[in-house]
Amino acid sequence: MHPALPYLMHPKQLIQSLSLSLALTVSSMAFAAGANPIIVGQSIDLSGPNADIGRDYVAGIKTCFDMVNASGGIGGRKIQYVVHDDRGQASLAAEAATELLDRGQADVLMGGVGDASMDAVLNTNAFRRSGLVLFAPLAAADHVRDARVMYWRPSYRQELRHIFSHFGKLGMKEVGIVFQDTASNQEAYKNLAVEVRDHGMKLTGIVRIGIQGAQAEQIRKEAEKLAASRPGFVLVVADTIGTALFLREYRKLDRQTFVAGTSLTNLTTLRELAGPQAVEWTVFSQVVPNPNAGTSLLQVEHMNMMRKYRDESLSALTLEGFVAAKALVKVLRNSRRGPRNALQELAAQEGEIDLGGMTITTGANSNRLSSYLDIALFKKGSSLMF
Repeated sequence: MHPALPYLMHPKQLIQSLSLSLALTVSSMAFAAGANPIIVGQSIDLSGPNADIGRDYVAGIKTCFDMVNASGGIGGRKIQYVVHDDRGQASLAAEAATELLDRGQADVLMGGVGDASMDAVLNTNAFRRSGLVLFAPLAAADHVRDARVMYWRPSYRQELRHIFSHFGKLGMKEVGIVFQDTASNQEAYKNLAVEVRDHGMKLTGIVRIGIQGAQAEQIRKEAEKLAASRPGFVLVVADTIGTALFLREYRKLDRQTFVAGTSLTNLTTLRELAGPQAVEWTVFSQVVPNPNAGTSLLQVEHMNMMRKYRDESLSALTLEGFVAAKALVKVLRNSRRGPRNALQELAAQEGEIDLGGMTITTGANSNRLSSYLDIALFKKGSSLMF
């Protein structure tokens, strides 16, 4: 993928995306002839600005569903997983959701990357008519409680607080901000000023990255100003490509200062685009444990099933997709009123569900299943440590 063209895919990646879509379609067709499958539909970015996130996430979800189907499904019913590519555009997410609900008769609807696509789906007539609760694993806004949405991951505010706390414990009180002005980043950016204030930090400078990667010269100039302000650490709120573009320029000027980012970054792609030296001493919040460590049943299961069913490498995003899907499977299995009502039932129940190394919390006072947060660090030599 050429960094100056973030919305175009490398031919190899295009083939992989088409192969994935074909595999999902074939899988769906295979179950279509069976008796009464549980249809899980999802609209997600597979070829747009966050395609590297979407493809890994879908790989993890499908691995979990393949595992479940191989063991007989849920109450004897197979899961039919149907995925549409919304290319990271909210309008296409709304169109895809409408098709999945009205034509695909989805029993469960999953959302895509970010809050803009989630909001677009919630506002469609098809979703309003469906009576479903949207399972939004990759949205993280600090919304007031909405009975129509079930979140998986911690909020942006929680992630930012975790990052600021990490550096505050190291005695760092000055921060530089790098912000890419996109719809998916707006919610995180709104919380930045609050966290800077609450943690007693001093803001040394702000770099704004354009949506298109062709603005490398502008990034270079802004990076020079930020490096001259000597921040204790730099916090980046941008997609994977924008983060890579900034790092390539900033590391020419400052190789020692920690640069931090959020979990909505594909770390494998980041290392490939920015280069191994540029990612040294970068820190990223994570919403799942180390995918390459076999310290829990969940991590081992993910490792083994990815090797069995997929060609993709393990990543935090494949693990997160796997875990989100496993949580959904648990909810469907526990439902007394069937898959279309499973998430409504979950919201009304107080308790915890063990996933074999992570625990999801349910209850009437929250529609956010996980609050798990960790930190991943690229050390010298660009090896990743959790």
